[in-house]
Amino acid sequence: MFSKYDIVVVGAGHAGCEAAAAAANLNAKVLLITMNMANMAQMSCNPAMGGIAKGQIIREIDALGGYGGIITDKTMIQFRMLNRSKGPAMWSPRAQNDRMLFSYHWRMALENTKNLDFWEDQVVGLIIKDNKITGVTTRLGVTFKAKAVILTNGTFLNGVIHIGAEKFKGGRIGEQDSTGITEKLVKLGFESDRMKTGTPVRVDGRTIDYSKLIEQKGDSNPGKFSFTNTPPLKKQRSCYLAYTSPEVHDILRTGFKFSPLFEGRIKGIGPRYCPSIEDKIERFSDKESHQLFIEPEGWDTVEVYVNGFSSSLPKEIQYKALKKIAGFEHAKIFRPGYAIEYDFFPPQQLSVTLETKIIENLFFAGQINGTTGYEEAGAQGIIAGINACRKINKQKPFVLGRDQAYIGVLINDLITKGVDEPYRMFTSRAEYRILLRHNNADIRLTPLGYEIGLASKDRLENVQQKNSIIEKIIDILKTHSADPLVFNPLLKIENQAPMKQKVKANTILLRPNITLDMVVDKIGDLKKLKEESPSSLWEACVEEAEIQMKYYAYIRKEKEIATKFNKYEDIILDPATDYHQFKALSYESRDKLNKMKPTSIKEAAAISGVSPADIAVLLVVLNKR
Repeated sequence: MFSKYDIVVVGAGHAGCEAAAAAANLNAKVLLITMNMANMAQMSCNPAMGGIAKGQIIREIDALGGYGGIITDKTMIQFRMLNRSKGPAMWSPRAQNDRMLFSYHWRMALENTKNLDFWEDQVVGLIIKDNKITGVTTRLGVTFKAKAVILTNGTFLNGVIHIGAEKFKGGRIGEQDSTGITEKLVKLGFESDRMKTGTPVRVDGRTIDYSKLIEQKGDSNPGKFSFTNTPPLKKQRSCYLAYTSPEVHDILRTGFKFSPLFEGRIKGIGPRYCPSIEDKIERFSDKESHQLFIEPEGWDTVEVYVNGFSSSLPKEIQYKALKKIAGFEHAKIFRPGYAIEYDFFPPQQLSVTLETKIIENLFFAGQINGTTGYEEAGAQGIIAGINACRKINKQKPFVLGRDQAYIGVLINDLITKGVDEPYRMFTSRAEYRILLRHNNADIRLTPLGYEIGLASKDRLENVQQKNSIIEKIIDILKTHSADPLVFNPLLKIENQAPMKQKVKANTILLRPNITLDMVVDKIGDLKKLKEESPSSLWEACVEEAEIQMKYYAYIRKEKEIATKFNKYEDIILDPATDYHQFKALSYESRDKLNKMKPTSIKEAAAISGVSPADIAVLLVVLNKR
């Protein structure tokens, strides 16, 4: 009845779904085990995808051949491009989604993926032989043999839910926790720890007075996440802004003595960048109000997510404070906010492929590694799925560099620096963020996805055509002599100094407020190229060509820095090296290098606590040897 599999994926959250899809699409025979098939890729927290740096990650997953971008586009109810007032390296797409449709479309996509089977059950044991995983056992007493296993257990490992003084076991409210896995891994020599996260109260939208809130509409020309031909968003639902007040804060403070966070009942590490409302009041006691984002959970449901009001206070206190927020005087709630505490495994125990260092062919992805966010989980999932498949087929690991993708930054940060709080991606974490723009993710990654067999030939041909059009646009602008008679009227409108003589057209784009769209119809060759190019590609090509020209010096500089640093990639280090013998290294550096066991100079340089001076010393030592 039960077959052997190439890969077993445990957990069907965002990491598990991407991992299973990637491995199956790479022709591995995959089994996805989940405790509840109705909750695949559940949006446990806010019903949204993308955001600052997170939007770039979703586009990267899509460019590699993953499903997250496609599902996001199919279930969007609002789209906004964040940080438009800043440079293109900071532009970040964000979508509000229909939570129920999101889970449904993920399930349909997986059910229509070849080589992928499902089993509804709880994994309680791991089968290990000679330090290599060979399968899993379930609560129903079933054993599944596998060449590789990917654990994506999310917040379910020994999960405990806290609401005021109440606490009970659970992986999400209404769902049981997962037991047995942590205990087995600890016996095998793994280090585990506890983390916490939280979620806010859910409100009946019919009881909110939206006239007292500030409407936040989507973009007038909404974009999308996938580079494929997903349907454009033609209508949108608005979000709203609300604000707390001193009265709200005073009510919440009455519950602090019951707070599991302040009373020490929660031992796990909480997210600094997404704190609970009680934590915000405590840390920012000088602020009289905090902003709340009122987000609909879907097209048709009345359920509303109160983003920014995450809380583990007693439910009576939460409700009393909520009703003092303008617009919520008559609010009814569907369920209170709660905190959840769960096990995770410090990610320094992983290699760059997300395979564990202790047990061969065992991979971790998602919140089990100390991260937070659907996007970070999905990114780890697709990389774990790819590498598990490549490992069992004796193929070279698939590794993305920090200059290639935010996904590369994410994984490198995790395995070298570890986490002292739930890890969340920001643009500031990426030193090459000018190279890692949301709009060029396909140019950066689709050829790599195609090379390993995950991205389709159609995707690759689309990128090749896009590159060709971009090159033609830039060439035309660099060679066309712009006539003052043609361009001065435009410059006058934009309050720019007039041209006194002909100049190359690309120099006009360096002027403030002058965009490529403004000049296309003034240059015959460009106008002709626009007419000959696919309309689905033209807008993206114009945006990328303009960025490449306007920011040419910055892009070139970052590429030079990345190339200089990447030369270290070929300098291999022996993981068995005892760095304490190198007295010229700082003590902290020796300690960190011995603990992390880097396999290259590049890996060593990324370790927190290892300075550039230490790397220089290490290079001298290696050179002498």
